[in-house]
This record gives sequence, structure tokens and C-alpha cells, in this order.
Amino acid sequence: MPHVMELFGKTRVVVKDGKVVEVGEPIADWCPVFSKVADISRLTPEEAKKNMEYRIRELGMFTPKRRFDYGIFVNFGASEIMMTGLRHSVIDSTVTVCDGAGTVITSDPGLVQGMGALMSGLIETEPIPEIIEGIESRGGVVLDKASAGIDQVAGARAACELGYKNIAVSVTWLREARELRKIEKEYNVSLILIGAHLTGIRGKDVELLGKLDIITGCASRIIREAVKPILQAGTSVPMFAMTQKGKELILERAKEVDSPILVSTEKLPVLPLQKQPRPLG
Repeated sequence: MPHVMELFGKTRVVVKDGKVVEVGEPIADWCPVFSKVADISRLTPEEAKKNMEYRIRELGMFTPKRRFDYGIFVNFGASEIMMTGLRHSVIDSTVTVCDGAGTVITSDPGLVQGMGALMSGLIETEPIPEIIEGIESRGGVVLDKASAGIDQVAGARAACELGYKNIAVSVTWLREARELRKIEKEYNVSLILIGAHLTGIRGKDVELLGKLDIITGCASRIIREAVKPILQAGTSVPMFAMTQKGKELILERAKEVDSPILVSTEKLPVLPLQKQPRPLG
């Protein structure tokens, strides 16, 4: 089974044996993040391929040479927010995903950042023993070592069984949010659900956005039109805090950001047209 990840405007990229073997078409043409960090003026299949090859080369993504020491990528990315939350005990564990391993539970700040810094939408992956060993040597728990399955609901349940009480869970399929809230009640724990890679969601999913604590704006028009956040970090690909728990987690991250930060009160969301990905999906 090959590895499949969506990146660069939700471009589907397939990797096999450490090589990019298939590249699809992007949904978006321009992303403010990659325009800023990589000076890319247009998202194309060719640029997506080059970026995936960069991740393979620099991080060993989808290979036995996978590294977990990548630093900060963006100030308010999902992994950065979770890393800080673990570091300051706002949360006690995370349920995220990693190439070559699938769903992973960890309470190690460095590991959650190392796995997630350049992680886009991981659709499917196959087990890579060296990656699994690297995660386990850092105290991480791989949910499904046999097939590297991705199942955030099962991962949250496993984290509860391990005794964790304040768990951040990354969510890319909104239907999972409903099941995760049931688990929260069943185990009497606190789950902070962070929605990411949500470009392309449909109108029928809007009601499920209300079950998330933090939502990444991605390149989604529906999210921008539907959210009523109580805090917003960033204006181009913003992070929206929808609940007090989400707000506290983002504010904790803000304490560690070295760049100057403007704190202001105004009607949210704030979305300058010239800074938005385009077209919005």
C-alpha cells in the first residue's frame, strides 16, 4: 500500500518507496503561507511534487530515516499549539497522526511537534518499523502497529484507557467529532478537538463545526462564513478558538511566540481579502 497525503491546496500526492509516484491537481491556486515561507506564487502539481520531495529529503518523511527534530514551522499551527499545551500542562496528551505509523498518542511536546510540523492531510499510510520505533523510543504509543491505521476515535479511547484526562485530538473528518464527544462523556474527560485540513467541507458539515474547540481556516469558504470564534490567531490561514478551552490553549501558545503580538477586541472573524487563499473551496 502506498502513502497518500494531501498538501498544497489539497493536492493528492502518492509516495511509494520514498519516491513521489503520483500527483493530483490542487483545489486552491494560491496559499499565503507557502507564498511567505517558500516564495511560491502559484500552487501547481509540479510545486506540490517538489514540496513533497523536500519533506522526504529534509525530514525523511515516509522513509526509515524519518526525523522528529523539526522546529517551529508556523507560530499558530496545530502541532505548535499542542506542543505548548503539553509543555505547560494545559493538556496531558495528544492524539495525532504520523506517516509510517498512523494514529499516535503522546505526551511528549517535542514528539508531537516533530511529527506534525510539516504534516498536511495524511490520508493513508503503511507501517514503517523504523518510524514506529522512533516514536516508541520517545514515549509515543502507536495505535495500530500492524497496519498504521488512522482512527482518531479509537486513538482517543485508547488515550482515555491509558489514564489521560485532558486530551487534544486532531480531527480531519468532521463526522469523527460527534463520536469523540460521546467518548468525552463516557470517560468523563476533557477533549480539545482541533479541526485541520478542512478545505472542501460541505454545507451539511457546518453543524459539526460546533463540536470543535479550535478550527483551522484552511482554504475553506464555508468555515469563514460559518464560524463565530471567540478568539482568532492569524488572518490568512487563521486558527479560530470556538470554546473557552480552545481559547486558553491558543493563548498559552501566544506566550511562547517570539514575534510581536497585537491583542485587540473586535468583531470576528477578521479576514482581509488580499490575505486569503484563493480560490476558497
